[in-house]
Amino acid sequence: MPDSSSKVATRSSCSVPTGCSGPPRTWPPWFPTAVGPPEAVARWGAATYDVLAAQAATGVPGVVMRDSLVLCRDAQSVQPPLPAWADAVGDVRLARPDELPPGYPYGLRFVVPLVEMPLYLPYLPQAVLEAGVRHVVRRVAALDDVMDLEPDVVVNAAGMAAGALVGDETVFPVRGQIVRVTNPGLRLSVRDEEHPGGRAYVHPRSEDCILGGTLEVGSWDTEPDPGQTAAILDRCIDIAPQLARSRVLQTVVGLRPGRPEVRVELDRELLPVPVIHDYGHGGAGITISWGCAQDVTALAKQLEATT
Repeated sequence: MPDSSSKVATRSSCSVPTGCSGPPRTWPPWFPTAVGPPEAVARWGAATYDVLAAQAATGVPGVVMRDSLVLCRDAQSVQPPLPAWADAVGDVRLARPDELPPGYPYGLRFVVPLVEMPLYLPYLPQAVLEAGVRHVVRRVAALDDVMDLEPDVVVNAAGMAAGALVGDETVFPVRGQIVRVTNPGLRLSVRDEEHPGGRAYVHPRSEDCILGGTLEVGSWDTEPDPGQTAAILDRCIDIAPQLARSRVLQTVVGLRPGRPEVRVELDRELLPVPVIHDYGHGGAGITISWGCAQDVTALAKQLEATT
């Protein structure tokens, strides 16, 4: 296989609606959401946690370690065995009563990486270019449209468009609506996955807070819903009452690339050259990103060793 100077990155422009890569520029803390299979997600998540924690320690733009709180409504939720994600996090403890919002009897405290995309996103392509990648921008309607570039291997990591590129009809949108508000001084990420009104999470960033959210399987609608905005604000104030004095800055909708299971595998049948698929990450794009990338790298190295 060629050296790094001959690697090529392209962007796809398949016939899918805009907003097709999740709520844009709002990557939250590490936390697995709406993704499988469980065993692989646990492994990918643990690997990603380690990479992001190391990046936070070395000052990579936009990556910090964030104190977090998962709220629970019954004692069973905080008893062993803890959720599978806890193994990757390491130090998980019961929240003290003074750390809980009104009406919540239980919670779990831990620390996870938070990635602020307006800062992290410019860093990623720059790191890729510095590794010697040649960036090609073009409209790609099918994966074989890149064969004129004479690749040795093609990596299909096109997010919401990845299924359309290869005829995989199991890929589906998972609509997410979030609200961006001024930060009243919060430094703790808080979530309640079992809130009666729907999922609730609050992620403080350097200049604002991200409030969510929705998880609507099969919806292609990228228009913000004012009713959902009001409902998100109400339930997020329940879990972080300080938000009552925050001002709404923006409401954003994006489509997460859902699939029954994440697809990370080698495909030797689709093109004249091997294809490595990496898509279908659902609501866990940041949480399993580096772990999936490590598997892609391992598959590429296997190909290199056999050529």
